[in-house]
Amino acid sequence: MRRRGAGGVRGLLASLGVSGEVYVGNAGVDAALDRGWLLGHFKPPGDPRHSDDVEIKWGVHPAGDERAEWVRGEERTALLVLISGRFRVELPGRGVLLAEPGDYVVWGKGVDHSWRAEEPSTVLTVRWPSVPGYRVPEGDGPWVPDGDGTQAPDGERTRVQGG
Repeated sequence: MRRRGAGGVRGLLASLGVSGEVYVGNAGVDAALDRGWLLGHFKPPGDPRHSDDVEIKWGVHPAGDERAEWVRGEERTALLVLISGRFRVELPGRGVLLAEPGDYVVWGKGVDHSWRAEEPSTVLTVRWPSVPGYRVPEGDGPWVPDGDGTQAPDGERTRVQGG
């Protein structure tokens, strides 16, 4: 068992009676270590959080935070659930305001999108399948690969209005 931080048990635990491993963590702590991402293709192979089937993000956004550019040619289906705050998802021809905890929106393959935090917001995003190629590049230039040679999912680079 690994311990990490003052918050208690974190990390990989040997699973009794089940093949493989179990990861115990805290979404707020772990998300801050990897741009919000808790699970997906971009986690190291062998880590229980590695998946080619699904991505999960715990997004914590200050007011005014927005996606740096629209996702176009979306190949995934997504579910975005508001945990706290006010969060707007922009879809072709309409905006969806998530204003009450538990409000959610689902969009499918081929639906372009963007987003903006109208207030400090926390959202949980689930996308499937987990595929590379959606990371917003840092500055001008080509897509920025992750350390393992894959591309991180979208929403990596955001900007704050007036900042």
